[in-house]
Amino acid sequence: MFKHLTGLLIFFGLVMQLNAQEIYLTHEGRVTFTSAAPLELISAQSDELSGAIDLNNNHFAFKISNRSLIGFNSDLQQEHFYENYMEVDKYPYSTFQGKIIEKMNKDANSTFQVRAKGTLSIHGVEEERIIDVVIEFVDHTIKISSDFSVALEDHNIRIPSIVYQKIAENIAVEVRATLTPKNTTD
Repeated sequence: MFKHLTGLLIFFGLVMQLNAQEIYLTHEGRVTFTSAAPLELISAQSDELSGAIDLNNNHFAFKISNRSLIGFNSDLQQEHFYENYMEVDKYPYSTFQGKIIEKMNKDANSTFQVRAKGTLSIHGVEEERIIDVVIEFVDHTIKISSDFSVALEDHNIRIPSIVYQKIAENIAVEVRATLTPKNTTD
């Protein structure tokens, strides 16, 4: 419980440090993962991605509850994901925080392909990553999309030999979110 609270405080502390005038937030972004193994295709998603981007300095922070991922092929598979692979009681969140490398013109109705450099934390293991992201400024919102892969081995997620042909070593991840300006009164 204490680790859970500490993680939340750190995340929201990062968000609150950002200058409110150029902060864009989301609480309903979508994350989808797909494991395409030789014997089984597994997919799950969550619509509970939270995050912020500060356009003053291009910093960002995103977080998702691992328990919010649903879908799977069966209830048992979902239970194994929570308990055996992600160990959600021990590692309740996955996060990505860092800085967008390229500069962007914030004019409405413009699209940029950028690289987000930061720390991806999954299953308690932090890994420095550079992830390609499409950022689209549409009216008063920012739409982001990104497709990348995560190697289970990089985050100490072990696949038992009995299900090795049913779980991919590299998981495809899709992120889609619309961020809106943070009110200065928030």
